[in-house]
Amino acid sequence: MAKLTIALPAALNDWVEAQAANGLYTDAEDYVRDLIRKDQKRAAADLEFQSLVDDGLASGITDESMSDILSSLKNERLRSA
Repeated sequence: MAKLTIALPAALNDWVEAQAANGLYTDAEDYVRDLIRKDQKRAAADLEFQSLVDDGLASGITDESMSDILSSLKNERLRSA
């Protein structure tokens, strides 16, 4: 396992130590690892969302109404079930 050393201002260090002491984490390192994992999940979700936005933009504009689109999707789901 790689080792990372960081310097924190006193206020941030106090926060990290308090989070580690609240019983959810074994120590400050465990808290920081959890923050990194959550950030990785958030970044992955951001990429997925951006991909969906890009797909939507690339799909173009339709003349169908929202109710027509929803009906088509509902019918498509019923056919594939």
